[in-house]
Amino acid sequence: MEAILVSACLRGVPCRFDGRHKVSTGFEEAVAGREVVSFCPEVAGGLATPRRPAELVGGDGHDVLDGTARVVADTGYDVTEAFVTGARRALAAARQGGCTKALLMPRSPSCGRGVVYDGSFTGELVPGDGVTTALLERNGIAVRPAPGV
Repeated sequence: MEAILVSACLRGVPCRFDGRHKVSTGFEEAVAGREVVSFCPEVAGGLATPRRPAELVGGDGHDVLDGTARVVADTGYDVTEAFVTGARRALAAARQGGCTKALLMPRSPSCGRGVVYDGSFTGELVPGDGVTTALLERNGIAVRPAPGV
């Protein structure tokens, strides 16, 4: 059976920054017939639930991995290290589970694919990927955003 890495919040785990989950309406169809490996990179990186919202500043997740951008909480506190640690642990979980694909939370600074928040904490979106998505993609794991979220 094919395995897929999935953002834990999409499975009903209350691990989002606001302490809630984000169950997706199209989620069950998207993972039907696959073994699901649930994972929250932010919690795995050592961040608490709930926690201050964070956004990418100076680029996207690829830039964070390259050392030219950061992940910053709305208080100005730099949480880049926790996001990178969580991304590495997500990659390890995906490899251990035999995942070649991932279905992740849209717009997130960890899991976003294609668009992420712009770092201004105003809800504005810009093209880019989250830190975990960038690391998974660099390691051959195809990532797509969850439908219906």
